[in-house]
Amino acid sequence: MESRKFGYIRVSSKDQNEGRQLEAMKEAGIHERDFFIDKQSGKDFQREQYQLLKRMMRPGDILYIHSLDRFGRNKEEILQEWNDITKSIKADIVVLDMPLLDTTQFKDSLGTFIADLVLQILSWMAQEERERIRKRQREGIDVALDNGVKFGRPNAKLTKEFIEAYAQWKAGEITAVAAMQQAGVKKTTFYKLVKEYEKEKAAGQS
Repeated sequence: MESRKFGYIRVSSKDQNEGRQLEAMKEAGIHERDFFIDKQSGKDFQREQYQLLKRMMRPGDILYIHSLDRFGRNKEEILQEWNDITKSIKADIVVLDMPLLDTTQFKDSLGTFIADLVLQILSWMAQEERERIRKRQREGIDVALDNGVKFGRPNAKLTKEFIEAYAQWKAGEITAVAAMQQAGVKKTTFYKLVKEYEKEKAAGQS
């Protein structure tokens, strides 16, 4: 049976465009019906299309990926999946932007050793870069916090509008929905403020 060429494409969010990867796959001679596209994070390999692709692959088939980071983000998992495809399924992998990572070219032991070594280095570098980015993000957040920048939703405050709306609502003059609209707050915030206001009133009366 003739081997099939498959193209695997991953973009990290639904907004990201896969056009560049699609073009590279077409240039490599892969038919669109053999494209498998996941639009989700590369943090693990529990991806619907990737798992379907693995179930379809047979010995001698070739899996094309645009670059190693499209395959995955975790060094150990990348190596595990690479070995699963090349050793357990006995299919080949071609990384389009890294000619050394082409198992169709390396069938002798030296070639396999070189490809494995390059894969180890690249996956380590990809992981190091991600950790550097995370560290920079963390440092940026810490600096911002030190400078008084607040993250997350601002705390809702008891306003004159809220107190007026609360009084009308409590008196049965308006519905809770109307009170929320009048105070300009969402449902969760409204009831949170109600709790806070009633607590303050009770404290003032005691």
